[in-house]
Amino acid sequence: MTTPDPHQPPDWAHLDEQRLVDCRVFDVREARARDPRTGDTHSFYRIGAGDWVNVIPVTAGGEVVFVRQYRHGSREVTLEIPGGMVDPGESPAEAAARELREETGYAGGGVEFLGVVNPNPALFGNRCHTYLAPGVARVGAVANEGAEDTRVVTHPLAEVPELLRRGAITHALVVAAFQWHALAGHWRELDG
Repeated sequence: MTTPDPHQPPDWAHLDEQRLVDCRVFDVREARARDPRTGDTHSFYRIGAGDWVNVIPVTAGGEVVFVRQYRHGSREVTLEIPGGMVDPGESPAEAAARELREETGYAGGGVEFLGVVNPNPALFGNRCHTYLAPGVARVGAVANEGAEDTRVVTHPLAEVPELLRRGAITHALVVAAFQWHALAGHWRELDG
């Protein structure tokens, strides 16, 4: 028998879950769980969504390929790296290459896994997988679908730390992607 870690709270027993609202790209669910400390049952609300990807595309000349797009949540245009949902039956690496091509018209060089985060464990159970795509080049036109409207811009990789510091990049998952990039040692010579 293992002694419980006093610094680790025990898991809750999940009793059931029901979908309340289907919002196409996510759904809202009510989950009931039992408190291991008191035995009481509580309802919690979760946002169900598939996994997401982010990709940091870097050209042979050291430029990061970004997209600008209007975001309805914040009601503003943001500066982001390409990304989106992993489609059913698709691996995160395949989704990263697809999103890069669709949102920017760039491709090539393959994708390298950098890391994965949970966007907000209080509400989400999905993951955001981050990839680096070195040596990309423009291979075609942007291929936005539906209501998506991205505009491609590039910035030298060496300027990205300053873009982050001054708040030009505010999307938390994009900030996390560049943290994975830094942890992989890609900025040692740039921002050291």
